[in-house]
Amino acid sequence: MYFSKTSSMLKSAGADIGDKVRLETKEGVFEGIVMPRAGASDDLVLKLDSGYNVGINPEGAKISLVEKSPKKQEEGEEPHKRGDIAILGCGGTISSKVEYKTGAVYPALTPKDLFNAFPKIRQMASVHTRLLFQLFSEDMSIGHWKLAAQAVREEISEGAKGIVIMHGTDTMGYTAAALSFALQSLPVPVVLVGAQRSSDRPSSDNETNLLNSILIAKSDVAHVGICMHANSSDDFAYFHNGTKVRKMHASRRDAFQSINSLPLAKADYKTSKVEPLVQAYNKRDEKRKLDLQDHFSENVGMLYIHPGISPKLVDKFADYDGLVLVGTGLGHTPTNPFDNKLGKSIVPNLKSLASSGVNLVMSTQTIYGRVNMDVYSSGRLLQEIGIIGNGADWAPETAYVKLAWVLGKEKEPKKVRELMLKNVAGEISERTPYEEKFVDF
Repeated sequence: MYFSKTSSMLKSAGADIGDKVRLETKEGVFEGIVMPRAGASDDLVLKLDSGYNVGINPEGAKISLVEKSPKKQEEGEEPHKRGDIAILGCGGTISSKVEYKTGAVYPALTPKDLFNAFPKIRQMASVHTRLLFQLFSEDMSIGHWKLAAQAVREEISEGAKGIVIMHGTDTMGYTAAALSFALQSLPVPVVLVGAQRSSDRPSSDNETNLLNSILIAKSDVAHVGICMHANSSDDFAYFHNGTKVRKMHASRRDAFQSINSLPLAKADYKTSKVEPLVQAYNKRDEKRKLDLQDHFSENVGMLYIHPGISPKLVDKFADYDGLVLVGTGLGHTPTNPFDNKLGKSIVPNLKSLASSGVNLVMSTQTIYGRVNMDVYSSGRLLQEIGIIGNGADWAPETAYVKLAWVLGKEKEPKKVRELMLKNVAGEISERTPYEEKFVDF
């Protein structure tokens, strides 16, 4: 919101949030879209044609209206008027603002705010917005996964032809995997999207990501996935399979990469083209009935294996139903098969967990490649315990989410093993595509 002085200047010019204005100041002339902002202030935030945002004190400036936002949502309009594409808000940087006094970013914008700020959305599709919750993604819980899955089911049952979910990037990979398992027989695309830079930071990536996500939601690639920048420029976006995607950089626009697989599709909203990048993918079928399986156990843990790990740390997981081990290399933990005096084996502790009914699953810290516990004696010792995952090429996050999903429906160890090793949502690949260079950072 803006203080009364700036609000009055905008009103006098017949302009509002989402409209394009011309601001003439002593420092120069600026044209851009009026952005919403969190917290009251006199500084006017404009999104320039370059994609950069600028904050300007309009004191003594002249404001004139250049263009009204097309089909701008009026105050009296029904807030949840249905469109073909549902945009669901779950918080995160894509719907956040900068607090200028401290420079901190915090959740503040609703889907409606973004809708008004980016008029191109209305030019691309008939959409409606719905705020599920507003929080940073590190505060997401399994309960939020269930709420999101149920909201998707409701939207599809009411006729939505595609779903876009705005989400924080830090744990978006977990949510994408969770929805991939929870939404079986998906009839339409479900697209998670985030931003590395908030809407009023320079060169925010939220508009490009959001518009490409809407384009994917209109396509025939009926998967749960994440749509984000494919590179550091605004050229196009990749749509990544929800069980094969990981955030691989803390701040770059192209932080999200497909792991041990290719992206599902390439999207460019500027040309309105979606190009599938794999031959086999689930195609849109709006007659297909969604099968919601939103059962997740909340009693699953994850343990990152490291040199000098204490056996007592392993024992702390005795009360869990399942534990994902993020092993070294091909999927290893300290086993000390040569009885080195300084070595510590956690095999007895893992055996104790397995004997007490804790389901143990292996993933690897290397991220790329497969778990292979057949190569070294340490791996064979772990297999003797009954650790699940040999041959799997899942990321640790996906292994964790899948184990929580499996234990939400199965308790018998044999069935848990069978379902964990079954490819349910593309999380286990038969073959890994060869790439000379995985990540160009």
